[in-house]
Amino acid sequence: MNTLSLSAEFPETGLSKAGFKNTAKGVAATASSSDWITTQMAEPEQLSYEEMDDHALMAATKVGDQAAFTEIVHRYKNKLTNFVYRLLNDYERASDLAQETFIRVYTSADRYEASNSFSTYIYRIAQNLAISEIRQRKRRGVFQMPFFSSDRDGEELEVEFADKRIIAPEDVMIDDERRAAVRRAITTLPEKYRIALVLRDVEGRSYEEISEILKLSDGTVKSRINRARNLLKEKLRDYL
Repeated sequence: MNTLSLSAEFPETGLSKAGFKNTAKGVAATASSSDWITTQMAEPEQLSYEEMDDHALMAATKVGDQAAFTEIVHRYKNKLTNFVYRLLNDYERASDLAQETFIRVYTSADRYEASNSFSTYIYRIAQNLAISEIRQRKRRGVFQMPFFSSDRDGEELEVEFADKRIIAPEDVMIDDERRAAVRRAITTLPEKYRIALVLRDVEGRSYEEISEILKLSDGTVKSRINRARNLLKEKLRDYL
């Protein structure tokens, strides 16, 4: 702190030397306290990446923080893979599209705006990639249920793809045939019904979130989900 140069007699204030010394001590103490507060405010406690919300992680990613983006991948990798897997019933392709989703998020990080939920943003990208994949398969004439193939004699064979998700012990006893039937039935639904159904009944998303992801009104979303459930019930009549 700068040293003050004052007249020995203090004519302007009329303070005695003793009085000034006491006042100066008070000012010094106040200044010292102020400096401590400023220091404390200038050095806030640093949050760990696990404690940061998605928007903060994206802000850090914008300036080249690789660890922040790694945390985003950690949070959403399994969720996105399972989401796309439910739409395609093809785990390997679902993994590829999840990876492509993260590439797109990273390369467009400088344009990201924290105006909506990040979860909505990243699911919309994954959904669009899945829709493109479904449409490409249709154009190529690829059958939508990839777990069917033919043997050398032309007979249709059913091939179960490994479900690489972590399966809880209580799920082990679930009937495999019924689960396979449900997966098959979902993949035969028209894409607009399929996506809405998976987001609601598999992912557990709220109607508001689904509306944001699909960019549809709540009424349209509810109508599609209801229609998808009725179609699925018809397809699974023998298993219900």
